[in-house]
Amino acid sequence: MTMKKITILFSVLILASCSKNENCDEVKTAAPVSEVNNLRDYLNTNGITTTEDSRGFFYTINSPGTGDKPTTCSSVTVNYIGKLLDGTTFDSGNNSSFFLSGLITGWQEGIPLIAPGGKITLYLPPTLAYGSSGVGSIPANSNLIFEIDLVKVN
Repeated sequence: MTMKKITILFSVLILASCSKNENCDEVKTAAPVSEVNNLRDYLNTNGITTTEDSRGFFYTINSPGTGDKPTTCSSVTVNYIGKLLDGTTFDSGNNSSFFLSGLITGWQEGIPLIAPGGKITLYLPPTLAYGSSGVGSIPANSNLIFEIDLVKVN
């Protein structure tokens, strides 16, 4: 067997084993009213027009994309920027691939709203982001903003 065939076979086996993710049920987490009101106040104060999702996050679809939308079980490739409400960037990535089921709830709920080539801005309350634990430079109980380009559904 050639090295190229071995590499392809190995890649297929990895993807097959990863796609058997046991935890990819539909996400049903909703943010508490207090967090939703806090985030809504921020958006209104700053004149940011969004759509409110019944689960407690807000979003703007900048471009819907085309084709099949991902599900919670999907692996996606994205370009993204994560910011605190004061505009501080805490994370970013280009051509980053993830299984949605392994990401924060807000991404699991928000990314399936667009198709490949789509762009969305998510405004997430703490419950749908990192909650009371904080991570790295993200303080506990932070509202977060993510600008996400869905490159492809893998």
